[in-house]
Amino acid sequence: MSELIRPSTVLPANRQKITIHTEDGLNLIGEVATPLKPAVASLLCLHPLPTHGGMMDSHIFKKAANRLPALADIAVLRFNTRGTASEAGKSDGEFGNGESEKYDVAAAIAYAFDILKLDNLWVIGWSFGTELALAYAKDPRIKGLILLSPPLRRTTESELSYWNVDGRPIIALVPEFDEFLKPIEAKLKFSVISQAKVLGIDGAKHLWVGEPFVYIALTEILKIINPAALPLPLEI
Repeated sequence: MSELIRPSTVLPANRQKITIHTEDGLNLIGEVATPLKPAVASLLCLHPLPTHGGMMDSHIFKKAANRLPALADIAVLRFNTRGTASEAGKSDGEFGNGESEKYDVAAAIAYAFDILKLDNLWVIGWSFGTELALAYAKDPRIKGLILLSPPLRRTTESELSYWNVDGRPIIALVPEFDEFLKPIEAKLKFSVISQAKVLGIDGAKHLWVGEPFVYIALTEILKIINPAALPLPLEI
């Protein structure tokens, strides 16, 4: 007998708590969820601003980890940047305003490739996490960037120019009613990256609250990394 997929639904996966060690000596708390069979693709999640509640359990990332390994054969790696706490624990250090977090991103990428041996890895940032992705997720093994609600407050013109030259895919999902950067503004700012795609999400706000918007976000992610898994089921 089938039942609806609800906010609390956790589907089968191999789940492992991890500790990521940074070059400057910090231990970062995280979790990797992998499918019960070989993964088609992988996501490294960079969470929203920790000073405003962002963490590895921010709801879209937690639901991605709870659902996508089973529904789409996707591996999901989440972690708390320095000084950030979640149910899994608190990472060492203090919030670095997007600067010292460069060590966190570098360590997480190295862990994904060198320890976990993840393949077809995409970096997905949300809000503050998009700024970390654009600034520091430049490892040539990364397939591309997926950006949820990018504010572009810390992002520099040189960082945007880097990605234009680099040429890897950049896909920004921008809510219609985003409180920081709306789709029209986002298209203008991302225009310096010739390959960037900006998708306006009707009716959504910066935090993507509500199951309908979670479904949209996960669908758009899979359009990029594993379209064969679509449409996502609403029941299990």
